[in-house]
Amino acid sequence: MPRRGSRTSGRRHDRGQLSLSVIEAGIGVLLVLTILLAFALGLPAAETRESQLTAYAADATGVLVGEPPRHGGGNRLSEVARSESTFLRERAALERRVGEILPENLFFQIETPHGTVGYRKPSGVAVGESTVTTINGDVTVRVWFG
Repeated sequence: MPRRGSRTSGRRHDRGQLSLSVIEAGIGVLLVLTILLAFALGLPAAETRESQLTAYAADATGVLVGEPPRHGGGNRLSEVARSESTFLRERAALERRVGEILPENLFFQIETPHGTVGYRKPSGVAVGESTVTTINGDVTVRVWFG
């Protein structure tokens, strides 16, 4: 007795089917190519790193410009740029505050007219930089990945 909906003309209809192992192999190749592509494109270009670092430096200077001075002056950065004695007095507090502002994986250097705070910048690394002009001189914040 013929099945419902089947043709009874006696012709056999062959359908092409992929074997399961061919499908699995294709999926495996796609997976390997995806992983290789992720490794090849996973690291950002140097320009991207520098622009991200510049954004971190600009954020740090923005926060410091917005903070009131601890002892006197227009803001935190103008205070450390005022004189050598105020720089020496505020140096440790400034270093501690910038360490709180920036993510832990960043190193920084702050250059004022009266000295530098932070770490020595290594050569050959991407650096982000932001300079703020205060009434007492320029203050530059540099950051890099550590």
